[in-house]
Amino acid sequence: MRWFLSLAALALLVPAAAHAQDANGSAIVEQQAAMKRFAWMQGVWRGPGNGVNRSGPYTVTQTERIGPFLSGTVIVMEGKGYNPDGGIGFNAFGILSYDAPTKSYRLHSYALGYAGDFALTPTENGYVWEIPAGPGAVIRYTATFIDGTWTEVGDYVAGSQPPRRIFVMTLKRVGNTDWPEAGGVPRD
Repeated sequence: MRWFLSLAALALLVPAAAHAQDANGSAIVEQQAAMKRFAWMQGVWRGPGNGVNRSGPYTVTQTERIGPFLSGTVIVMEGKGYNPDGGIGFNAFGILSYDAPTKSYRLHSYALGYAGDFALTPTENGYVWEIPAGPGAVIRYTATFIDGTWTEVGDYVAGSQPPRRIFVMTLKRVGNTDWPEAGGVPRD
């Protein structure tokens, strides 16, 4: 009798497991529509970047390669900052997504040995996102896209102190990319 009850319980789970693999068509449509807000980011970008870190001031040639993935439901991005000697001074990878149930955007970021999931808030001509930077402090990144120029600044904000600028990049779009969707593993 026990094996029969176990088998009956398993039979009830099979349809639920199979259902878990079904596509959520309405969520996909909503995600695709929401991600169109950031279509301006897609492509290859380059421009000057500078800032201040624990080692002092630095200057890089900042590049970004950004493309849609998973039928346009997410945007994948890689940023590289090249030092004046040609070495890589900064490298980051991010995934921008839209969560249909909460109606919110998320940025999952990997950079400098850190990883995190952050709220990203669209603005009229860009976006804002923040990284916790200790008790009562954040690093706030504010991006604008105006007249073909993508400008992003990073400010260290702690309590009632005035924000302290720690990063600026000013990028121009230099081309298209078929990354990351191109080059997938073929079926055969």
